[in-house]
This record gives sequence, structure tokens and C-alpha cells, in this order.
Amino acid sequence: MSTVIRNIGELVTNDPGAGDGLAVVRDAALVIEDGAVAWTGPSTRAPAADESFDAAGRAVLPGFVDSHAHLVFAGERAEEFAARMSGRKYAAGGIRTTVARTRAASDDDLRANLRRLVGEMARQGTTTVECKSGYGLTVEQEERAVRIAAEVADEVTYLGAHVVPAEYKHDPASYVRLAATEMLSACAPHARWVDVFCEEGAFDAGEAREVLEAGMKAGLSPRLHANQLTQGPAVQLAVELDAASADHCTFLSDADVDALASSQTVATLLPGVEFSTRQPYPAARRLLDAGATVALATDCNPGSCYSSSMAFCIAVAVRDMHMTPAEAVWSATAGGARALRRTDVGHLGVGARADVHVLDAPSHIHLAYRPGVPQTAAVWKHGRRVEPPQ
Repeated sequence: MSTVIRNIGELVTNDPGAGDGLAVVRDAALVIEDGAVAWTGPSTRAPAADESFDAAGRAVLPGFVDSHAHLVFAGERAEEFAARMSGRKYAAGGIRTTVARTRAASDDDLRANLRRLVGEMARQGTTTVECKSGYGLTVEQEERAVRIAAEVADEVTYLGAHVVPAEYKHDPASYVRLAATEMLSACAPHARWVDVFCEEGAFDAGEAREVLEAGMKAGLSPRLHANQLTQGPAVQLAVELDAASADHCTFLSDADVDALASSQTVATLLPGVEFSTRQPYPAARRLLDAGATVALATDCNPGSCYSSSMAFCIAVAVRDMHMTPAEAVWSATAGGARALRRTDVGHLGVGARADVHVLDAPSHIHLAYRPGVPQTAAVWKHGRRVEPPQ
């Protein structure tokens, strides 16, 4: 089965051959066949296909690639959010509230919530989702989380080292050993990535290294929660270990920026978190001007950012992090793909996975220009049309 999308006013291909630009084609068409992009070019030269969709002058983008999300959980933390908005400072300890609720939930409840959120993302144009564990913090609970995540998410990350659970409060070293041994062994078959929250109140650099290196020996690739709450050693550790991404990057030294710019480690920025916690925004302009690769992701989770909207993250990145609309859209698509070390998503070159986002707007600029307005007209994921909820 093939589908041609005709009369595209602005086709953003992110063609890898065009460098880090959007590679925009005007008055274009795109053909989907067998789940992949089969052809792009001028609309007047579009080949025939089994089905046709008229874009009516709208913009077409690659599907968003959300490379950082925590979606296997139960409950919510609205009261915690309200307290923060009343002046209470955000700290990592709130995670333990979600841990208790997640442990008490059934598999079916966790699965249903995960499917709800991934569907919510897809209907907003997000077609690739990374999902972390980290709200179980026992061997059985973490294995359950990554196993359920693997049923739904495109990419799965083992985050047993999220925080030290209450039962190990007085013996955190034993929990680190557990996360690097028995827990890791149970989770590795279901995951591709290993992650650690390296931060005050969570895990220090030595503890993070122990878990990450054990994960690498088990065949997982590293990524890292880095420098969210303080300027610490996590970015340097991420670069040293050739981690795919250092995520948050809110507090960076000049040496951190230089290290990211001279490495393959992507700086994944999560502006929804700063919006929800009233923390300072990451210095995206500083990273981009230094030559670092930047991705944008939602960090959708029940505590520090309960938003699944990549469009919202783009608008905030443009308004408050001084990115251009083109930079922000690239970072939410091709940048996210680089943060996952994927070459099949984040662009619409021939052979790419057919993840297509039709905006109800004439240009990608409208994602930042009209914040908060629903602008998704149609989505294809793996070449299949994403249907709206009934």
C-alpha cells in the first residue's frame, strides 16, 4: 500500500546531506510505501499511489522524536506542583511519592497509562518515544517497568539509579551495588540504554560511573541525567563514557560546554521542566554557538513536567532559550534522533521511516508563533495513519 501526500506548502525533510538545517522544499509531495519514505519532490511530479492525501498548502515535518520521557508510573503529583508554584523549591525527593504509587499499581494499570500517554504524544506529532524505568526501584519492579515499556515505546532505558529508595536510605552503597548487578541483569534484556540521575540528592559521579559501566558491560549504551539542579560532574562523565546524550544541562561551566561541543554526546534540553519548576532555563544559545548538538524533549513525568507536548517545548525554547524556530524544530526531530543514535527517524529522506507530521499551518514557524494552539492536522507513524481518539 502506498500513499502520496500532495500540495505540501513547506516540506521540512531534515535531509542528512544538508547538514544541520531543515532542508525545506516548497510546493512539494511525499510518497509513503511499505512504512518508509519512497519519494519526495515537486508536487507536480508526484508519482501515482494507491491513496492520496491533499495537504492543501500545509507544512509537513518529520515526526517529533521525544528522546527523554518517564511514562511507566501510577498516580500524579498535582499538589506538589501547586506547592512549587507557591514557592516551595523543587528537589529530587518527590520521585519517591510516585515510586510508592507505581509499586502498588497492577501491570494492566501501568500498561494502560503508558498507552494513553504514547497515544496522546502520537496525536500531537510525536512518532518516536524513549521511555525510562525508575519508579519501581526493586529488582522485580524495575524489570516489570522495562518489560511493559518495551511493549509500547520505541526506545527503552533502564533507570534503576533514579533515586535511592526509602528502604536503602541508610545504606545507599548497597542499593548502588544492586542497581549495577542483580537489577541490571533482570532489566537488560528489555532495554537498549542505561541511565543514572547524577545529582545532589540522587547519585554522585562515582556511583553513576559504577552503574553506567556495569550497564555497558551488559550491552547497554549510556545516557545520563546531567547538571539539572547543580553544576556538577555529570556532563564530563557523560562525554568521557561517550554517552549518547547528557540530559537537562541546566547548569554548565565553560568546560562542560566545550566538552559537549567537541564530542558526539548530544545536549538534550528539557524546557518543560524549567517551566514547571521555575528553575533557570538551559543556555541553548551558548551550546549552539559553541557547536554542540542540541535535542529537545519533553521529560514527560508526573512530577517535574507533566506535559507530552513537543510543540510546547519548541515554543518555550524559542521564547525563553533564544533558539530560532528552525533550530528548535530541528532539535525536536533530527536532534532527538541523534540523541538516540538513530538514522531512520527525525528526517524525511528517501528510505527513512515514514513518520510524517502534517501541521494545520503553512510553516514550521507557527509551532512557536502560535503557542498553545493545536496545530496537528494528520500524523503517519511507520507509514500508518494515526487516528484521533473516538
